[in-house]
Amino acid sequence: MADNVKDARIQEAIADFGMEGRRLYLPQMPYGGTYLLAAAIRSIGFDAWPTSDSNELTLELGGRVTSGDECYPQKIVLGDFLRIIEEEGRDKVAFLMPSANGPCRFGQYLHLIRAKFDELGYDDIPVISITSSDGYTSIGNYSQDLVRTAWRAVLAQDILMKLLLKTRPYEREKGSTDAVYHECLEDVGRAVSRENVSHKARMEAIVTAMLRARDRFRAVPADYDASRPLIGVVGEIFCRQNTFSNFDLIRVVEEQGGECWLSDIGEWVWYTDDEQRRRLAEEGKRFGKDNTIRYIKSKIMRADEHKLYGPFEADFVGYEEPHDVRDVLEMSFPYLPYTGALGEMVLSSGKSIYMYEKGADGIIDISPFTCMNGIVTEAVYPSLSKDLDNLPIRVFYFDGTQGDLERDVGIFIELARTYQRRKHKTRGYPAYFGA
Repeated sequence: MADNVKDARIQEAIADFGMEGRRLYLPQMPYGGTYLLAAAIRSIGFDAWPTSDSNELTLELGGRVTSGDECYPQKIVLGDFLRIIEEEGRDKVAFLMPSANGPCRFGQYLHLIRAKFDELGYDDIPVISITSSDGYTSIGNYSQDLVRTAWRAVLAQDILMKLLLKTRPYEREKGSTDAVYHECLEDVGRAVSRENVSHKARMEAIVTAMLRARDRFRAVPADYDASRPLIGVVGEIFCRQNTFSNFDLIRVVEEQGGECWLSDIGEWVWYTDDEQRRRLAEEGKRFGKDNTIRYIKSKIMRADEHKLYGPFEADFVGYEEPHDVRDVLEMSFPYLPYTGALGEMVLSSGKSIYMYEKGADGIIDISPFTCMNGIVTEAVYPSLSKDLDNLPIRVFYFDGTQGDLERDVGIFIELARTYQRRKHKTRGYPAYFGA
């Protein structure tokens, strides 16, 4: 497509969304993932960036317009949006708020945000949405380029997060790994956000930037120790990824002597793809146009995944992700059948089993207080733990008023160390561990 035609299409999209002269802000989930997703959106001409870091004003503003019946992430997202309006001005901002089907209250965030904006007189501020009900294809209404670029951004973020969490606990100089992580985000972000380039050229630029990231992380001075317990982290997707909402629990685990393996964002994307496949099959459309398009798209997504993960095979020994999300769903089936239960509760229970099989020494579930997904998984975790050689599993709930987190995490790490000494599953390690 000629550049001038493409630019005209983007300008039309900006006008349709009421985005002229506005910056599009995305909620942090996590910061790195949002940073790269915003870079993907910039690649088609929108001025998109993550919200700045949450703070006490976030909770104050969010608390003014919520009743307490909403889940904690809703309070943070709405509070951050209101904070950005105060800081930047109502005529300078717009927001992107994804949505989803399923039992989670997440699907209601968009409606509540729009209603509260209208109540506050912010009816002129655009709130753009994408949804998992159609496999997120709606973000391609104005540019099919964005669908693929956004997926590559998700993959790059997941890889960088894995590199961060498997390196930081062992760093010799405190803060060195975080510095490398942010340097890599900026480097990869520049590749992702390039405008008017082909998919092939963009992928080449992303792969090149990711290879630089790999080399930077490998160069971080670190003392790897196989005795440090590996803790799998599952739970509600926002709360487990957003460090403000969970009081940076992963860092607390590291300070208490553990290492974390965080469930990735790509897992959710593959889950929505599989749910779309299953819905179409139930509707008798297995061989129809919609499923054919979905199948082709998933094949392209898998090829991109292999392209980006391939250079990290040696680095991720012992940290390999499932070959297919259906493997996780089948593991969950005896406890929470994915044909009836939906969303993160299924993924959390199945991923806990998967991480156990990979040699994890404990599982932490991070969930907002009163979260349905957390409540349901907490109910099945005792049976699951018993079947997994009494693997330590604990749900940490968050509502902004956390108690003695260091004490609670310290106790859990001791349970994980005890399990580590008697466990039957062997953990794999990259060669540089010397294990």
